Amino acid sequence: MNQHATETQSVVVEREIPFPPEKIWRALTQPHLIEEWLMKNDFMPVVDHRFNLRADWGAVDCQVMAVEPHKTLSYTWAAYGLESVVTWTLTPTSAGTHLRMEQSGFRPDQRQAYQGAKAGWRQFLANLEQTLARMD
Repeated sequence: MNQHATETQSVVVEREIPFPPEKIWRALTQPHLIEEWLMKNDFMPVVDHRFNLRADWGAVDCQVMAVEPHKTLSYTWAAYGLESVVTWTLTPTSAGTHLRMEQSGFRPDQRQAYQGAKAGWRQFLANLEQTLARMD
């Protein structure tokens, strides 16, 4: 196996969020809430469900890979030649939830996509925290 062909990078963003996992899960899985912090979508938290995320700049093709309510959510994220996987992990803490987002699968020749994702996810998670603060 050629190691260099398979070496990929991940973007990881972690946050301590002062809300319970159940509330964050809703923001990660309900289409009208996803639209508030991420993009327009036709998401459903069902394994194998295919969905799109749509923005002014284009669309992302996705497919749900894993759903473990209030704990783990994983889906493919394909756009502009990038074949990646986004995985959300929610861990309860005394103060709320430790939220971890990992987007894996960036090839070495996808530096621009990798840097863009690093900046993009920081903004998306900031938006997510604002959405959570507004939710009941």
